[in-house]
Amino acid sequence: MITISMFNNKGGVGKTTLTCNLGNFLADYHSKRVLIVDCDPQCNATQLIMGSDFASDLYWDNSSNNYSEITTISDILQPIEDGDSSILETIVPINKSTNRFNVDLIPGHPTFSIIEDRLGSAWHELKGGDLGGIRKTNWNTSLVAQLNNQYDFIFFDLGPSLGSINRSILIGCQYFITPMGTDIFSILGVRNISSWLSSWMGIYTNSLALTENRTPGRLNQYQIAAEPAISKGYLGYTSQQYITKSKEGVRRPTKAFEEIINMIPEEIANSLQFFMPDNLNSDSLKIGDVKHLYSLIPLAQSVSSPILKLKSSDGLVGTQFKQQSEYEEIISAITENILKNLNLAE
Repeated sequence: MITISMFNNKGGVGKTTLTCNLGNFLADYHSKRVLIVDCDPQCNATQLIMGSDFASDLYWDNSSNNYSEITTISDILQPIEDGDSSILETIVPINKSTNRFNVDLIPGHPTFSIIEDRLGSAWHELKGGDLGGIRKTNWNTSLVAQLNNQYDFIFFDLGPSLGSINRSILIGCQYFITPMGTDIFSILGVRNISSWLSSWMGIYTNSLALTENRTPGRLNQYQIAAEPAISKGYLGYTSQQYITKSKEGVRRPTKAFEEIINMIPEEIANSLQFFMPDNLNSDSLKIGDVKHLYSLIPLAQSVSSPILKLKSSDGLVGTQFKQQSEYEEIISAITENILKNLNLAE
């Protein structure tokens, strides 16, 4: 089972669209068992996969509908919010048969942001070598252990925060990918991620050593990451949503976007190559480009469909059919590059 966080400190880079369509492509075209965990309090992945009507029912009053048994991300951490150090024992994702993406889903929840304070306190406890703080911070390590071998891929769709929630998610994850927009703030976001990761990884390792010295063998009794796998788990980046123009019959990004695109490889290498698996090189980090798809994404969002499953009955018309065909090439290439990097990383 492979776990991947989709993460950038800059929002609006097409992260959720890529995550959900990548999950669908792996499920439909590669016959993989896929789970998407919506870890963004804005719940964009949940709304894209299940639709706004579902979201309204789930978040407004789930006690009176068919979703009362479904486990949201907030449910999973409720024991920690209540003061415990463990997560919910029984987890019931939304089944893939209920959505067009053919993926299971642990829905997000707007109240998920409330746990930030509790996890922040746990981090301070962890710094002092407190076992309870370490266990709470490793809630995602426990979640992944519970789900072990039920899926081939688990994708965590993260918000843009550099806070305690995303830190704890990454601690329990093997790999991460940074979807990039073609703007300067995406580059600055990558620099922020690099500094942030380096800072807390050192603190985390030192805290575990302190705890082991104080209470030898106790860490081994719980699901705790001895060393975060993402310290060598950076799989690469995608460049999202640039505008193209025709030149000599070839579609190219406009000059303004091209300048930023040309900056990205060097910035990625300078900031994130330290977290790259040993068998990868910086040339492997560019996973793919996603050009601007104009009205195709809003249409897919409005009918809760993967882009490749849009049909005339959904409102697909005219040039959108060509855009859909182009997107199949895009998502296929991205998927193949991710699988290639994973094989090299292993």
